[in-house]
Amino acid sequence: MYAPSRKDFILLTLSDEDSGGYNNGKQWRRQSCWRKWKQLSRLQRSLILFFFAMLLICGIVMYPKCSRLTTTLLSVYSLVPFVCVRVCVCVYVWHVLEQRKPHPNKQSSPVLQGRQQNVKDRETNVFCTSQSPLRYWANLQPALKRGPAPKVCMWSVSGGLVDWPEAVKEAFRHAWKGYREFAWGHDELKPISKSYGEWFGLGLTLIDALDTMWIMGLKEEFEEARKWVATELSFFRNVDVNLFETTIRILGGLLSTYHLTGDSLFLDKAKDIGSRLMPAFSTPSKIPYSDVNIGKGVAHPPRWTSDSTVAEVASIQLEFRELSRLTQDPQYQKAVDEVMKIVHRLDGKHDGLVPLFINTNSGQFTHRGVFTLGARADSYYEYLLKQWIQGGKKEKELLEDYLQAVEGVKKNLLRKTLSHGLTFVGELSHGRFNPKMDHLVCFLPGTLALGAYNGLPPNHMELATQLMETCYQMYKQMETGLSPEIAHFNLQPHSVRNVEVKSADRHNLLRPETVESLFYMYRFTGDQRYRDWGWEIFQSFNKHTRVPSGGYTSIGNVRDPTNPSPRDKMESFFLAETLKYLYLLFSDDQELISLDKYVFNTEAHPLPIWPSDP
Repeated sequence: MYAPSRKDFILLTLSDEDSGGYNNGKQWRRQSCWRKWKQLSRLQRSLILFFFAMLLICGIVMYPKCSRLTTTLLSVYSLVPFVCVRVCVCVYVWHVLEQRKPHPNKQSSPVLQGRQQNVKDRETNVFCTSQSPLRYWANLQPALKRGPAPKVCMWSVSGGLVDWPEAVKEAFRHAWKGYREFAWGHDELKPISKSYGEWFGLGLTLIDALDTMWIMGLKEEFEEARKWVATELSFFRNVDVNLFETTIRILGGLLSTYHLTGDSLFLDKAKDIGSRLMPAFSTPSKIPYSDVNIGKGVAHPPRWTSDSTVAEVASIQLEFRELSRLTQDPQYQKAVDEVMKIVHRLDGKHDGLVPLFINTNSGQFTHRGVFTLGARADSYYEYLLKQWIQGGKKEKELLEDYLQAVEGVKKNLLRKTLSHGLTFVGELSHGRFNPKMDHLVCFLPGTLALGAYNGLPPNHMELATQLMETCYQMYKQMETGLSPEIAHFNLQPHSVRNVEVKSADRHNLLRPETVESLFYMYRFTGDQRYRDWGWEIFQSFNKHTRVPSGGYTSIGNVRDPTNPSPRDKMESFFLAETLKYLYLLFSDDQELISLDKYVFNTEAHPLPIWPSDP
């Protein structure tokens, strides 16, 4: 059966048969123009003749002197053949392009008939250029001189007929095209304004995307990026960087790329940035500061507080531990292990759940009484499990903290909507439950499934299945098919809508957490519905966030499909995580980043599971 793939794009170009060959001389042009002239409607022909008459009148008015009238008429007359030829060509191109459009009452070509037969009774979407045919033709001519015509329309069909991994690769190329043209070497792409934004000034998107390109087999793009890393990337800069973000994106990205490629360039760069981040740990409590100047070697807390978030200080362990293993320098692992030991024995937890902030001077939790699996705490729970897996399942304290936290979630944060029975994870604020769930919490189904796969209680997988359905519904119930940043769940009986969204929470930042969990769920269960859900989400990204000139943009309103309010920003994690997890979800190669050999950091950079001691 015919299975359309990424190569089966419909090209709006002129075929040899349509053109008839432009090398047959003036006779063909005269016959062609006359034939096309006869095919025009009466109104079209009248407009063209009216245009010619206006040319004559204008000539007479502009040159009233009789002595110059003859010259004027001759000049106007000399323009007629030129105008006629241009009009005929334009009409001809318009006609051919109109003929290419599908028509319900017209017999299509055998190839298109085959496609239509294969996709009959299936949901089909077409992504096409928004240009008019004449403007498209004008833009196409230079491309034809360079080589093959560009892809214009893509048929995407649910049910597995499309080559889904190739579609994701095409999306990556499109995003990379925007970054390469408008933001090369800078941190983030602003795709709508065709510019860039800086955070640290370290080429954040480029480094974050290195291992994604390698995994997708985009070797040409990878080699160009590698050259930039070798020649342009320098960490000797007077700039403050965030310890957590730099660790998971830059250090993690360099370590992962080193392991995948074996290229020592990336390990050398990882050693450089790792050593420059170490001053952050020079605090009275050994709880690291949030910010460090990598040029001066000076670290400090944010200006407004002396606290760090728990997620920041407890989600850097995978990377620093691996750096110690590779360099045989224990200082990196010693520093981050000390943080986990402090957090392990601290008072202020609630059934294994931790507060959001920890003071760098006292080493104690602050702002106690608020517990969430969303922002400022999420990856703490993720890294408890993943450190245990990374180290060969030997560190019992990490496993104990993780298992206790899962039970704390079940006891304190888990609820179901009464109308449709959606299971969700809310928040606890000083004893009061809030049915608020960040999109960030959608990492949890995948983490629970990973734990169950590694021998933890089977009921973790049952909970993962329930939460995965909820995270999908956060997309499904929105008019754009994209999840909001924060959802509020309706606990009233007989409610029509389960998911409510406040106006301040309607944005979508191209986040990866749901497709991340879909990847884990499909890897462990083989259930096709997880792939189908991922494909739906991918199509919604294409429909509402794709920018024609290159790149994808975050949007401000997932409830308005006609005007989703683009925000003109493509986060680096869209390339590092979202598209990577979608590609792995759709890939049939189960050994592509095997979960028996690798553990992903919280930025989707795979790091090896340490070999067991003989």
